[in-house]
Amino acid sequence: MKFRFLLWMLGLLMGKASRTNPAFQQQLGDKELVFQLQTLDGKVARHFTVKNQRITSQSGTYPEPAFAIAFKDAAYGFATMQAKNKQLAFMTGIQDKSIQIKGNPALVIWFQGLMKYLKPRKAKKV
Repeated sequence: MKFRFLLWMLGLLMGKASRTNPAFQQQLGDKELVFQLQTLDGKVARHFTVKNQRITSQSGTYPEPAFAIAFKDAAYGFATMQAKNKQLAFMTGIQDKSIQIKGNPALVIWFQGLMKYLKPRKAKKV
């Protein structure tokens, strides 16, 4: 349940950033693609559509995503995406086959680059 909620929130955050953050929009550029994050068994999946510098998301799988990141299970996916050192967590997961990447690996690197724009902003001191 936590992983499903995390994917839903990720969709909301990316959608908002694609509407309000010029740096995020620039990263989207002229890309038109669909990617998805899921569990290996496909029971928990969400796909994200990039089109016209906007990102929208929907629950479920997409027939032919440009890339898919599949985690061995929902608990592992949640832990990996919440890890302090996400890059290390992803690399370890890929090496021990707990994370499988299907499709274009260059787009996975592009996606990981998008994540830095979603970090919460520090509250300004009054």
